[in-house]
Amino acid sequence: MDWLTTVDHKKIGILYLIAGGIFFLMGGLEAILIRVQLLQPDQKIFIGDTFNALTTMHGTTMIFLAAMPAIFAFMNAVVPLQIGARDVAFPFVNALGFWLFFFGGVLLNTSWFLGSVPAAGWTAYPPLSGLVHGEAGTFQGGMDFYVLGLQIAGLGTLIGGINFLVTIINMRAPGMTYMRMPMFTWTAFITSLLILFAFPAITVGLVELMFDRIFGGGFFDVSKGGNPVLWEHIFWIFGHPEVYILILPAFGIISDIVSTFSRKRLFGYSSMVFATALIGFLGFMVWAHHMFTTGIGPVGDAIFGVATMAIAVPTGVKIFNWLFTLWGGQIRFTTANVFATAFIPTFVMGGVTGVMLAVPAADFQYHDTYFVVAHFHYVIVGGLVLGLFAASYYWWPKMFGRLLNETLGKIHFWTFFIGFHMTFFPQHFLGLMGMPRRVFTYQPGVGLETGNYISTIGAFLMGIGTIVFFINIIATASKPANAPADPWDGRTLEWSIPSPPPEYNFKQTPLVRGFDAFWKEKMAGNKEMTPAEPVGSIHMPSPSILPFVMSLGLFISGYGFMYHNYFVSILGIAITFICMFLRSVYDDAGFHIEPEELNDKGVKA
Repeated sequence: MDWLTTVDHKKIGILYLIAGGIFFLMGGLEAILIRVQLLQPDQKIFIGDTFNALTTMHGTTMIFLAAMPAIFAFMNAVVPLQIGARDVAFPFVNALGFWLFFFGGVLLNTSWFLGSVPAAGWTAYPPLSGLVHGEAGTFQGGMDFYVLGLQIAGLGTLIGGINFLVTIINMRAPGMTYMRMPMFTWTAFITSLLILFAFPAITVGLVELMFDRIFGGGFFDVSKGGNPVLWEHIFWIFGHPEVYILILPAFGIISDIVSTFSRKRLFGYSSMVFATALIGFLGFMVWAHHMFTTGIGPVGDAIFGVATMAIAVPTGVKIFNWLFTLWGGQIRFTTANVFATAFIPTFVMGGVTGVMLAVPAADFQYHDTYFVVAHFHYVIVGGLVLGLFAASYYWWPKMFGRLLNETLGKIHFWTFFIGFHMTFFPQHFLGLMGMPRRVFTYQPGVGLETGNYISTIGAFLMGIGTIVFFINIIATASKPANAPADPWDGRTLEWSIPSPPPEYNFKQTPLVRGFDAFWKEKMAGNKEMTPAEPVGSIHMPSPSILPFVMSLGLFISGYGFMYHNYFVSILGIAITFICMFLRSVYDDAGFHIEPEELNDKGVKA
């Protein structure tokens, strides 16, 4: 019950991590099944719509249900601690954001058991995604799960992003100016801004697709005067900022880790901040580079091509900043830092193919081949996933009070890293040889066998690496919590309090006297932060079951819309509205932790 009702950002971070981990395993399993089918030419294991369902669900699950919640897990666990806050701005909304995401993800994945799985690709292009009845009148209800599940999950992400914007703007400790914030907090801030502007676009698109599918609308149906290319624009106006929503937090994670394990201040901090902001801004200017082949014409192609190349400049700035941070540092290759430093060359490789894809004339050749698959995975897996693994090893002691095993960590790294390059490096060449993406077989004798074979072996290695990681988690969880407050000789505020942190985070709000606030105090010979206030009673928000029930209401109404049972839809929405009404009329004052209770909880006065 404690976990269902919690509004504590640290517990919500753990919930995001668990849910994201489960979806990550599901998405990974789907990926391995895809590779099993492509191991050899003319295999007939997963063919036709089954294969389409696997590719659709793999992409959708990994992007929306594994990567996003993992990012939110670390934002929840770390950002309030890094800025010296006792909680996020809206604890209730924070819990609501998690449960909406979770129920949206569950709704999408129940499609496996209810007879019709989304099979129109993770980008859901009409007219394929608009089909309600397929060949011979068969019901194509799978995309309804996609449309409704992602609407509910996306709502959770949107309110989560707004919450972190307000938190970072309003809740910083005294002295924590914008240009003293740790890089991870900065990237969380810019990411939240991107969420605020990008997610409404996909929400509108999904609502329109829902009207087309469920109520016979004509937004994307040519026979009713609609336009399928309209969906592509709406999807990618969201979809391109989305890849920066995914990768920017990884940039922040790498910045913090590389700086900590080099025992050096981050090189060129202000240029990193401006590069991050510029990437966020340019991320909205490049969506049509996914659509060079739709016929928008040479002028549009040229503008979007140039804008896409421009994004490489601030990204390159970051790469040099990390290299110069490492340069001359006292580097310790802990598992976290091995992942972080491996991220740098891998991400550069993904970036280089991105610049190749930005050339419209060349893109006509690369488009819809495995070259694009290779590029995308080098950026997302070689970038984001390596960053998330680095963050896991780095912040695990802070979140759970236990250090993950370093030996298992190194085994995890090498199996995953080698497997990753084995999987996706050959795909560049498969793509250049003309292998199209999303196709479940290929002919023998055209030179595609070797690349696909190596690729599948690599996918299994990545799977083994991930299993080693989960074994590490289970083995660590069975031991007592004994991590020190500051196991890595950290530089930022989260390392100045016990591991795991008490529910109120800081007994006294810290006074920040410079960039790398905790390091500055250590260099001045202080063991802990200078407090900015006397010890007083701490106001805490009350737990609430309402976020869970509100999300459950929308979950129920989703099935009502899907099966055209509008009584169920109205019932579900009514549950949500009743909860909103109760939240409005019942004024919850929260509770206070008094100074003497702090001492009872084993905190030194």
